[in-house]
Amino acid sequence: MEDVIDHAVEEALDSARAENAEMAYRRDRLLAALTLLGGAGLFLGTPFALRSGAEFFLPVTAALVVAIALVPLLEWLERRRVPSALAAFACMSLFLGAANIAVALIVVPASDWFARLPERAGQMRANLSPLIELYASFERFIDDLVHTFARKPTAAATVAVQTPNSLLEIVASSAPYAAIQMFFGILVVFFFLSGWTRMRRRIIQSRSSFSNAMMTARVIQEMVDSTSAYLGTITIINMSLGALVAVALWAIGMETPMMWGGIVALLNYIPYLGPIAAALLLAAGGLMTYPDVWVGLAPAAIFVAIHLIEANVLTPTLVGRRLTINPLLILIALSYWGWVWGTTGALLAVPLLIILKTILDAAGKPDIAGFLFEEGTLTNGHHDEVIAAMEAEREARRSSPQ
Repeated sequence: MEDVIDHAVEEALDSARAENAEMAYRRDRLLAALTLLGGAGLFLGTPFALRSGAEFFLPVTAALVVAIALVPLLEWLERRRVPSALAAFACMSLFLGAANIAVALIVVPASDWFARLPERAGQMRANLSPLIELYASFERFIDDLVHTFARKPTAAATVAVQTPNSLLEIVASSAPYAAIQMFFGILVVFFFLSGWTRMRRRIIQSRSSFSNAMMTARVIQEMVDSTSAYLGTITIINMSLGALVAVALWAIGMETPMMWGGIVALLNYIPYLGPIAAALLLAAGGLMTYPDVWVGLAPAAIFVAIHLIEANVLTPTLVGRRLTINPLLILIALSYWGWVWGTTGALLAVPLLIILKTILDAAGKPDIAGFLFEEGTLTNGHHDEVIAAMEAEREARRSSPQ
């Protein structure tokens, strides 16, 4: 009689455990599905929010990327007993000085090029006249072919082209907003750096356990190290590339070689697309300067040759495998941030990708989709494993000696 009662109690307990396991599993599946749907909605809605609030989000994001890149210099100064505020001011002043030098090297000569663009356009048109004539002949051939086989003559479509504003009007209209955003970004960089040490200590100390504190410290340190190492290395590479291009252009008699070197260095921050834009600009500048078309294409050819050596030899050697990123991810990041914030977003794409990748690698990647599609949503494998384990435990109790 006691055996029958014990067996009934065991059956009831097993049934209760199975029911509880099934309910817990369904609850986990529901929470994972809701989290996945919420994450998908957040992912789809974020770019539109960032585009709408670009006046706020763009300077803040750019300032945070610059500040993270300057953290190693800040910590180096603080280790030498420089006060945090003074160290932050020194880092910010160094960055602003370098940025102003770069702007002076690029913007001032570029304004002169824009001023002389109408008179140089004739030189460029003369160099490209063979290609223009070839295109015109091909266009006339297509028009004659269409008129020959068309049943009804179609009226030519007219396109109204709005006359663009002058560069002075564009700068004058956008200068106040640019000045406000720049001043706001400078304040963000200064206050971020001046409070970096206290903020990091407070974040680490707020963790509930020692292991969580150590993981947080590791994530912060790896994020800073990866971002600053990438930006520092790429900056040195781009400056060297720009200097080499400037020297080569000076040797062939190109006007304002320092400006072209600065443009090459700046555009080389944008992977893949930046060098293409730099080569096109150099080709346009060469055709506007030299009377022969092949000599006019020499600046672009020189840059392409130097860039091939830099991209295939120098950058892989200096950057190394630690900061190597999948090219597909870089293209997606460039497309995403370029769509959201234009050229500035494309410049920030790779640093933001490195920051996100470092955080995910250090803190652990969420595997919601893996839980949904591998742990039972479609195959019901998780539930089967639970039931099989309970059956094995039940058989073990039955076969064990009383």
